Amino acid sequence: MKKLLPLIVGLMLFTNLAFAQRNTQAPAERYSDQLVAELNQLMRAALASNYAYQQTAYLCNNIGPRLSGSPQANAAVEYVAAEMRKLGLEVKLEKVTVPHWVRGIETGELIEFKGQAKGTTQKLVLTALGGSVATPKEGLTAEVVVVENYDQLEALGRAKVAGKIVLYNAKFDRQLAASGRGLEAYGQAVAYRGAGATRAARLGAVAALNRSAGGAEYRLAHTGGMRYQEGVAKIPAAAVAAEDAELIAYLAAQGPVKLHLTMTPQTLPDAVSYNVIADLKGSEHPEQIVIVSGHLDSWDVGTGALDDASGVAAAMQTANLIKQLGLKPKRTIRVIAWMNEENGLMGGRTYAENHKAEATNHIAAIESDLGASHPLGFHAHASPNALAKLRPASAILQGIGAGLVNVVDGSPEADISPLDAVGVPTFGIWQDSRTYFDYHHTIADTMDKIVPRELAENAAVMAVLAYAIANLPEPLARK
Repeated sequence: MKKLLPLIVGLMLFTNLAFAQRNTQAPAERYSDQLVAELNQLMRAALASNYAYQQTAYLCNNIGPRLSGSPQANAAVEYVAAEMRKLGLEVKLEKVTVPHWVRGIETGELIEFKGQAKGTTQKLVLTALGGSVATPKEGLTAEVVVVENYDQLEALGRAKVAGKIVLYNAKFDRQLAASGRGLEAYGQAVAYRGAGATRAARLGAVAALNRSAGGAEYRLAHTGGMRYQEGVAKIPAAAVAAEDAELIAYLAAQGPVKLHLTMTPQTLPDAVSYNVIADLKGSEHPEQIVIVSGHLDSWDVGTGALDDASGVAAAMQTANLIKQLGLKPKRTIRVIAWMNEENGLMGGRTYAENHKAEATNHIAAIESDLGASHPLGFHAHASPNALAKLRPASAILQGIGAGLVNVVDGSPEADISPLDAVGVPTFGIWQDSRTYFDYHHTIADTMDKIVPRELAENAAVMAVLAYAIANLPEPLARK
C-alpha cells in the first residue's frame, strides 16, 4: 500500500448532521420504499454471512503471499476468476505487465560498538524494501550515521556521510495513530522509506536504513516500496525494527558503530499478470458501471490478510449477496481484483488506459484498502450533488455505526486514482485505522488479525453503497 495519497492528509471527520449542513444546496435523494428495503436486506445478509471471511482465508492460508510476478499471485488470479464464474458473473482477465522483484537473503549485524564483548555481534531484525538493489555477495560493512530527518542529513554533508550507512530514525507517531489518525502517522514516517536511499546516495552513502514505518514495537520490520532517482547511485535499502533503530541510535551516541549488511534481492524482467474483472450485468443500464474492488497482490513477508485480501473478499461478497438475494441492480456492478498495487500500480493504470473510451460510463469506483477493522463509513471524492444522493444509504449504514462520510480532496484509494483523475466519483471504505499499521507490510499481516464480524461490516458498507449507486434514478454527477 502504497497506501498514502496526499489527499488523505488533514482528514476531517463529518457526522451525518455536519455532512447534511455542508451540502444544504444539494437536496437529499429520496429512495423508493423498495430500494430502502433492499439495502436493509443487503446489510443484514452481509452481517449473517461468512463468505467474505472464507474467501479471505483461502487467499491467505491456501494461496499465501501474492507479490506481483509470483506463482501465488497467478494462482490468486485464477482462484478469484473461478469463484466469480461460480456466481454466474461475466469474467474477463485483463492483461497487466508488472514488476517482478524477489527478496532473497537479508541479514544485518552490528560488528563493532562500544562495550562489545569479545567475539560477539548483535543481530538486527530488518527487511529489504521493495525494489532495492543488492549488496555485494559477501555483503558490505560500514559505519552507521544516525539522523532523525532530512534536515539533519543535509546538515552532516558529504564529508560525514560518504562511505557510511545512513539510518533514518524517524519515529512512527503511535499516539497520533491511537487517536484514529493512522494514515497521517504513516505519511510522516513513510517519507524516509520512499526517498531515503536516494537522498543518502547523493551524499555518498553506501546503504540506507529506515526505522520501520509502523506502530507495533514487537521487533517487526515493515517492508514497502521505495524508489530511485535517475542519475543518482542506487544503494541497498532496508527497514529495521523500531527496537533495533533505537539500539543503533543508543550505541552511535557513545561512539562509532559498524554494521555488516547482506541483501540479495533481484529485479527480474517484467512479468505478465492480470486484473480480474467480473460483471454482474445491470438490468436497465448495463453499459453504466459501478466498481467494487480491492487489490489482489500483497507483499511477500506476510500473507496480506489486511492488505488486501479482505478488500478483495468484500468486493466478491457484494456480488455474492446480490446474487443470493435475487436482487437486480439497474447498472452493472463490476468486481475488480486489482494486480500490482503494492509496487507499481500497474493494474489501476492499465485499466484506466484500456477503458478510457468508456470512462464517462463509469458511474463510481469503490475500493477497500485499509484493512478490515470496524468501518466508520466511507471516504468520498465526489460532487456535492452526488454526495447528497447517498445520504439515505449513510442513514441505513448508521445502524451498524458506519454512517459517517469523510469528504476528501482526491482519490481515497490508489488503484482507483487513475479513474478519479478523469472525473469518476471515487469512494473508499473508512476503517478504524488505530491498529492497521501495527501489521501493515509485516510478517504479522496474517489471517488471525481478521475479526469476522468487522469484516462482515466492511462488506456490508461496500454492498450497500454500490447497490444504492447502481439503483439511483440518475447517475451520480461527475466531479
